[in-house]
Formats: sequence, structure tokens, C-alpha cells
Amino acid sequence: MSKKILIIDDEDDIREVAALSLETVAGWEVIVANSGAAGVERAKKDRPDVILLDVMMPGMDGPTTFRELQKAPTTSSIPVILLTAKVQSADQRRFADLGVRAVLTKPFDPLLLSSQIESVLGW
Repeated sequence: MSKKILIIDDEDDIREVAALSLETVAGWEVIVANSGAAGVERAKKDRPDVILLDVMMPGMDGPTTFRELQKAPTTSSIPVILLTAKVQSADQRRFADLGVRAVLTKPFDPLLLSSQIESVLGW
């Protein structure tokens, strides 16, 4: 059964590379949103199996978006994996303390992205 993944990132090139990678390598259905607010709406509407969420976005950042997803009964159980260029251990701990499933660093390897997600989620 094919998985459905929502990518929430304000950078067009990151969304495109991640989407192409996950569609091509894993054969997953990919939906995208270019902001936190749009991502919350897409998650409620499309109910993805997992959400890849950028940390640094204008307006609603990743941690705020994650908290919004946790408030809604329709999206609170969807696993969220953060994507970030911040790799300091203090940042990593702060992100882990949010309750996300994992934190993946940017830039990511497009050929390994799906296997990293599968490993984190036990797929």
C-alpha cells in the first residue's frame, strides 16, 4: 500500500527535490504546502501518513505548525519529522522535546530520504 506524505516547506527547491525523491525512490504519493498555515489545512484535508516539516519558515514556523497540528483531533496522531539546517545539539534537543518523531538535517540525500523516513517510522 502506497504511503501519503505531506511536505511543508517554504523553499520551492526543497519541496521539489524531496517530492521527486519520495515519488521516484519510494513510490509514495506526495502532497505539498508552502507555509505552516497551508500545511495545517492540507493535513486536515488529506490526512497524510507522515508530515515532513521545515523548522524555519516565515509566518508560522515549524514548531508552531507542529503545535497547531497537535491541537486538532484529525491531525494529532500523524507522525511529524522535522527538516532543519540547524544542527546544534541544543536545537536538536529543543526539537526532540516538542514530541516530533525525528529531526532530519538539510541538506538531505534525496536517494536516502525515503529509507530514513521508513527507519524512523518502522515501515
